[in-house]
Amino acid sequence: MVQHIDLRVSLETADDPDLIRLAVIRKAHLPAEDVFAIEVVRRSIDARSRPPRVQLRCAVFLREEPIPEPAILSSFQMVDESPEVLIVGAGPAGYFAALECLAIGLKPVLFDRGRDARERRRDLRAIQQFGEVDPDSNYCFGEGGAGTYSDGKLYTRSVKRGKMERVLRLLVEHGAHPDILVDAHPHIGSNKLPQVVMNIRETIQHYGGEIHFSTKVTDILVHDRAVQGIQLENGQERAGRAVMLATGHSARDIFYMLHRKGIAIEFKPYALGVRIEHPQALIDEIQYGQRHRHDLLPASSYGLACQVEDRGVFSFCMCPGGLVVPTATSPGEIVVNGMSMSRRDSPYANAGTVVSVDWKDLVPYHSRGVFAGLDFQKDVEQTLFQAGTGGQQAPAQRLPDFLTGKLSADLPGTSYIPGIYPAPLHQLLPKWIVRSLQSGAREFNRKMPGYLTEEAVVIGTESRTSSPVRIPRDPTSRMHPEVVGLFPVGEGAGYAGGILSAAMDGQNSAIAISNWMTEAGFHRSL
Repeated sequence: MVQHIDLRVSLETADDPDLIRLAVIRKAHLPAEDVFAIEVVRRSIDARSRPPRVQLRCAVFLREEPIPEPAILSSFQMVDESPEVLIVGAGPAGYFAALECLAIGLKPVLFDRGRDARERRRDLRAIQQFGEVDPDSNYCFGEGGAGTYSDGKLYTRSVKRGKMERVLRLLVEHGAHPDILVDAHPHIGSNKLPQVVMNIRETIQHYGGEIHFSTKVTDILVHDRAVQGIQLENGQERAGRAVMLATGHSARDIFYMLHRKGIAIEFKPYALGVRIEHPQALIDEIQYGQRHRHDLLPASSYGLACQVEDRGVFSFCMCPGGLVVPTATSPGEIVVNGMSMSRRDSPYANAGTVVSVDWKDLVPYHSRGVFAGLDFQKDVEQTLFQAGTGGQQAPAQRLPDFLTGKLSADLPGTSYIPGIYPAPLHQLLPKWIVRSLQSGAREFNRKMPGYLTEEAVVIGTESRTSSPVRIPRDPTSRMHPEVVGLFPVGEGAGYAGGILSAAMDGQNSAIAISNWMTEAGFHRSL
């Protein structure tokens, strides 16, 4: 028999299996000899306590031993001779769709414009140190997508998308720490995730899938409103009846290509703003009541949100013990994001602080139609670039100066490697964005006293929160309503917002493709 017991314990107890066992036996009044094993199945920090404590949910095995579940990889099939699914994009949606294809019996053939995870490091170094942006291989494009080198947080509110446990277990089977199966806010880290991603690549290739890097897809071949394959930048074509678009939220050329072909796309609301960086010790003091953390206490985080003039203002992608990184995908633009290593031991904490952008906010851009949000996004990014010196140095202000509309005389330290410089962000950003951010920051300070401090720096601009365009699909078949065999997937299609939700969307879409291919007679019996 298995019994679940909830505990609220000290940091020391949570770190010691023997103390956990003792606490379980005492709370549940169980005979010690009946407790064969205890597994922690859920763990979170209760920061409201002083000192902070740990919430545990334990599975207690009474008079029986736990039976380990078989590895998901053990169910995979060799697919080198199976029907093909062409997958454009090797991010979490594309890679987890490919893994699901191996379980189903389809052959995934992936194409990514960027380089593999190891080779991408050179491109990231060029951005960080020299301000050189490769438009095809950068923080957003390349093996593993944006998450590979910009954090690897594994949190989603989209529980209705599917079973995220399958995604987490596959990550563990490919080298991620098993703690991600337990932690309430699991995190792999930008130093660990690249190897996990490369291990996934090896699995796909081992079972007969194909992966082509530095291979840009420039066209979807369509005849009589049905997919016939894809065309590559070098002019070569690859025939195929099923094409999955998993290109990420920054593949603007894909949106333009679809629009030119008359394939329906839609405007989608998103969010835009800045990234605000604090000393991590200050956030720890606010959240934990102690500036110097216990060795067993993780770097503290926060999540803040409010409404300002019918617009949402909220923190996004909070990175405790993290770094701010340059994530432009084209020369001539300034875009920033955040990341953390697995230990989250940077002296800084940062979070996107953004304002919702809807159709009603973009009146001057309405003539751009479906590209209203995308063009607004581009204009903001380019304006901030033009205000600088031509590299990836980012404009910044101390937070109080941003609120009062004052150019900062100097700036605090930062994790942003290309560097920051004093700039009037309150003038460079659109006025309605500035007003919303200013009001939002004051409200955040009321919710989290100490947030509004001279030690905080505002860095522009955080603009790639999600796709400003949606590629429509039927909710049941997951196929584009106008093109048979075209399956829009993940963040770039407007159906996900992070590693977990994109991965689950890829898995579900692979299943939908299998069902369609079977019904259409393209799939051999499984």
